[in-house]
Formats: sequence, C-alpha cells, structure tokens
Amino acid sequence: MRIIDHYINGMSVPGKGVFLPVEDPSVGTAVAQVPMATKEERDLAILSCQNAGAEWSQTPPQKRSRVLFRFLEKLQSKKETLAKLISEEHGKTYRDALGEVSRGVEVVEFACGIPQLLKGDYSHQIGTGVDSWSMRPPVGICLGVTPFNFPAMVPMWMVPIALACGNTFILKPSEQVPGCAHHLASLLSECGLPPGVFNVVYGGKETVDFFLQDRRIDAVSFVGSTPVAESLYRKGSQSGKRIQALGGAKNHLIVMPDADIDLTVDALMTSAFGAAGERCMAISVAVAVGALAEPLVDKLSKKISNLRIGPGLANDPENDMGPLISREHLNKVIGYITAGIEEGAELVVDGRQLPYVKNSAGHFLGGCLFDKVTPDMRIYREEIFGPVLCVVRVDDFHSAINLVNQHEFANGAVIFTRSGEVAREFSHHIAAGMVGINVPIPVPMAFHSFGGWKRSLFGPLHVHGPEGIRFFTRLKTITSRWPQSGLLDQGYAMPTM
Repeated sequence: MRIIDHYINGMSVPGKGVFLPVEDPSVGTAVAQVPMATKEERDLAILSCQNAGAEWSQTPPQKRSRVLFRFLEKLQSKKETLAKLISEEHGKTYRDALGEVSRGVEVVEFACGIPQLLKGDYSHQIGTGVDSWSMRPPVGICLGVTPFNFPAMVPMWMVPIALACGNTFILKPSEQVPGCAHHLASLLSECGLPPGVFNVVYGGKETVDFFLQDRRIDAVSFVGSTPVAESLYRKGSQSGKRIQALGGAKNHLIVMPDADIDLTVDALMTSAFGAAGERCMAISVAVAVGALAEPLVDKLSKKISNLRIGPGLANDPENDMGPLISREHLNKVIGYITAGIEEGAELVVDGRQLPYVKNSAGHFLGGCLFDKVTPDMRIYREEIFGPVLCVVRVDDFHSAINLVNQHEFANGAVIFTRSGEVAREFSHHIAAGMVGINVPIPVPMAFHSFGGWKRSLFGPLHVHGPEGIRFFTRLKTITSRWPQSGLLDQGYAMPTM
C-alpha cells in the first residue's frame, strides 16, 4: 500500500505518528496511508520556514516569479497525473478533476506577474523636500488549511501567491486527500524552490490547533465549514495572527419567468450536481418565481433521474457524478434527506433508490430533488454539501431577493433572466460576495478575488487576485526628507507641509 510522507525542508519525511487510511470512495477501500504529524514534525516544518525565510523574502520578485513560471510549465505537463490522483482519492470525475487543476493553474499564471503586482505608490514632494512611497513586504510564515473537495485548486488559491510575495508556507491539507499536496511540493522543488520555503504536513484538529497557538506562524488561510472557520478565526486572531477563513454556503439561483428554461435547467444540473454537490459554490437552492415552478421541476426531475452515477475514473462512457468523500459524509447527507421528508418537503427524485447506489460498496448517492421547500426547513437553512437541490417557490422578484438576503450564508447568488433591468437590480441589491447573471457558477477568474459575505467569510480579505496579494503582504509607507544643510527644524506641533 502506498505510504504518503510529509514534505519538509525540500524532501520527503516519513511520518513517525499514527497513520490513517486514505480511501478510494468509489470502492470504499484504502489505497494509501497518511501520517498524522507529531510535535517534532510540526516544529521541524516551522523551523524550516524560519531558516529559509530571510533569504527567500529578499530574493528579487522577478527571480521568485521565474520559479513559478517553471512550476506553471510542470503543471501543464503533469495535469493528467494530478487529475487521476484527485479522482482516486476524492472520487470526482476525471473531467471535473482536470477542470480543477486548470482553475488552480490560473492562479499560478496570475502569481507569475508578481513583479508588477508588488509595485508600490510614489509621491514626490509631498512637502518641501519630502517624498513618500509604499512597499508591500511579505507577512512571514503562512499556514494553509485546505478541505477535501479541491485537493489541487484550493491549495493553489494560496500557495503561489504567498510564495510569490516572499513568504514561506506550511500546507496542512485534508488527510482524506493527501497525495496531491505532496506532489505539488515535489514539483516546486524540481522547479528550483529553495528547501524549507514550502512544507507539507498532515494531521487533524490537534495539528491545526498547534499551529494556531504557535506565535511563529504569522498568517493563516483556511477553507472549510463555517463552524470551523469561525473557531479558527477566533483562536488565530487571539494569538495575533492574520486570518482569512472561508466558511460554508447556501447558494441560490433565482429563475425569473422570462428565463430560458432549458438553459436554466442545464445550468442547475451543472452547478448542483457537479462533484456530487461537494462544492462551496454549488447551487443548492433554485428559487422559482411565479408559474415557472411546475415546468422547471418537471424538466429537472427527468434530467436528475438520468444522471450517470459511478466511479470517477470510468471513461466508457464517463459518469456524470462520482461518490461522496466518505461513508460518514454519505450518512450525513442521507440524514438531511430524511429530515426534509419529515419536515414536509416533497422529494421528487430520491437518489437513494438507484440500483447502483444500493448495490455499490462505494459512497454513492444519486441526485435528489426537493420541491416546495420553505425557509424554516433544515434542508434550506443548513449546508448539505451533497447532490441535493431544493426548489423554493416565491411569487415575485422582490420576494426572491428578500429570501436570498435573509440567509446567514452569502457566498454566491445567481439569476437567470432575459431582462437587463432585472439583472441590474439583482446585481445591485443582492447580498452575496459572488454574483452571477445567466452564469451557473460565478467563480471569479484568478485576477479577481474569491470570497463571500456574512457567515461565509471570517476576516476582511478574499483569496487570490488583488486581495490575495494584500493578505500575504503588509503595507509599509515611507516618508523621507534629506535636508540640504543644517539640522531639522525642531518643534512640538503637528508637522504640516
């Protein structure tokens, strides 16, 4: 069985702690083992960052970008290998895994422009003989804590930008999908990244808490559930760290009466059931405005019933949806389905009943569709993180806006309409961090920033794009005066021009 090592100081480091199995969720059996980091291994990772940090932070940005350009080239040649590894450990389809790698690569492309992105402002002669300018030095030692659902993309939201800005970095990926992180670390070393600049250690809550309490860690970037994000933000802030913690979501898609219904149905299928719904940007609520609800539910039910469910690496033909990550998570999602029925929602399509789902040893669940869902139900209030789409019926556009804006999560929101007036009003009044107009999954490109509002984000700065640069740097402003002769005029009043 494959044994996955930590990656510390530019090399693989065999684990000395407890080992956990890494499952292929398509078959429910272990394909690898991953070590949980000991205190000694965590300390070693931090020490490696400290030893490498001084030189790396002073390396010219152009030289740092050259490492990333080589990394970009490596990723392009290794994307099929990474996609297969993701499909094996996570279960998502190979095509979806390839898409994940591509979206991660886009952030590396953005980070390659770091010499331009770190340029400061300069003001000449702000006072007599006085000039002022700004710079953005790195934060220091950064920690990334990443979830199971995007083993390549989410680490690449953080790592390339942090390294480009001159920081050192420790990645703590999900122990359920550890292989990709080690592979990325190895590729970076091959591309000339100095030893100790980027390290990978595995572990659970104990490991994260250790890093949160250690004052040598300067900044933490996290993606995961809202309860964990909130707790991590509180603990990290109390120990003086800069924190960026992305939490849960309940993304809505408003369907206006004038929407192209076939286009809308295809969009809902893509956004609700891609990656088995295990996406923070999955659309989990369709808000049907007016009389459109009946034909919308009818067309959705037919498409959902015909989803091909099976292993992510199947290719003849390729499946539409793979398994959920674990048996524990599968049971949690099934619990939500049971709760929805008990609370009075109408289960139009029951993905639990598919023959393949019943007969497989893997963690499979077919697509599920609930109609006549109301805001007081658990399946509406809470993030399910599975292939379950809820339809809520409202009378008009303003009721739809109010419904979305009252939810505690505010990651993304989408509208499908042919009306420019309605779309403009939606974009101005909807309370969400990422907004789509006739776009099923409004994930910004790498040169913009990703993040939600309200209880979907803890901390002021979003990931990647301009806000990612701000998070992984500190603003320093210098005011300089070189008197031509004599001493500076001494005084006790507030200095002015």
